[in-house]
Amino acid sequence: MSDPQRCHVSLPHRLDPHGVDQHAVNAALRERGAAVPLVLPGGVSAYAVVRHAELAEFLQGPAVAKDSRHFAALHAGDLPAGWPLTAFATVRGMTTADGDEHRRLRTLVSRAFTPRRVEALRPRVRERTRALLDQVADAAARAPDGVVDLRERFALPLPLGVICELLGVAPAYERRLHELSHDIVSTATAPRRARAATEEMYAVLSQVAADRRADPGDDLTSALIAAREEDGDRLSEEELAATLLLVVIAGHETNLHLITNAVRALCAHRDQLARVLAGEVGWDAVVEETLRYDSPVSYFPFRYPTIDLTVGDTVIPRGAPVLASYTAAGRDPLAYGPSADRFDVTRETDVRNLAFSHGPHYCLGAPLARMEATLALGMLYERFPDLALAVPEAGLPPHPSFIGNSTHTLPVRLTGGGAG
Repeated sequence: MSDPQRCHVSLPHRLDPHGVDQHAVNAALRERGAAVPLVLPGGVSAYAVVRHAELAEFLQGPAVAKDSRHFAALHAGDLPAGWPLTAFATVRGMTTADGDEHRRLRTLVSRAFTPRRVEALRPRVRERTRALLDQVADAAARAPDGVVDLRERFALPLPLGVICELLGVAPAYERRLHELSHDIVSTATAPRRARAATEEMYAVLSQVAADRRADPGDDLTSALIAAREEDGDRLSEEELAATLLLVVIAGHETNLHLITNAVRALCAHRDQLARVLAGEVGWDAVVEETLRYDSPVSYFPFRYPTIDLTVGDTVIPRGAPVLASYTAAGRDPLAYGPSADRFDVTRETDVRNLAFSHGPHYCLGAPLARMEATLALGMLYERFPDLALAVPEAGLPPHPSFIGNSTHTLPVRLTGGGAG
């Protein structure tokens, strides 16, 4: 007779497209092994790597690809018609390229996305932060209960404005680009809406590229258009559009969640905030601990083993889609010890968080994200050191996605007296 418990454990986990209770789910999945079978929306079979050491190895494994030509179910015609996650596999650009093609694209983008260009944004990040904090204070003063949604008023417009300025995107496009990127990455979006959002996003970015061709400026889009390798190679139209889409989505969605998650954690851990405000640790340590403790990206699609690949005790079949679970890896007690579930800005560890990935596809925008979040948090708490949640943390609605990890709102009071 079979063991009912063992039968239950062997069942694939069905990922909730609304992103509910991600950390509790992660803890249960880590108990099952380093890699676990999943069911994605539409009934598509997949796997996730959920432990830190195995994920770090998997992300740079020679038998792991990102090109969708390795996606067995896609080429067998086994995916549901209009499957909303298809775009993550089939978009053509750095995120789905391997080997020499990936190196070519990364080299071209790196030549445009230089440290000098990132550092040049620092004064503008300060200026935008200061202006947004003034607006936050005004909104709180006008609200009868003094409550303001810090996510909507601060964590969203800051990185969105910065990334649009970096790309040379007119302010009139900003809000629409966020709405479209939300529909693209939210796994709770209806398939038809997700497809329409992707098409409109490409149309908008194509217009941005056309504007910059007609009137080049000192912006990343103009630099990407001009970027060439020594042999004269350059980004194709499709590659340029895919790169712009990647920069828009990753460049503001990630930091929106990072800033939101950091504030939420500090509100729930006043002792940790006190140590930062006392100067015992810097805001850069807050950013790094937030990236580990509550990664802004959770289950990111897709990679494909090019052979039947053993991860931990699990054999992942060749061509199966695999998601990297950065949130699960970030709280892995095998990597961070028995305190892995605790937010600790004084944490000393040699284990680097994987929030910006690892290996050949490590995020090019990580320095900008770290700089932006460090400045934003420091200036926010310098202005409002008593900031507190206006509702219990458990009542915050999750961001509707298993790709992004955050809350959908962040109601706060700027002068304390909140729900903590």
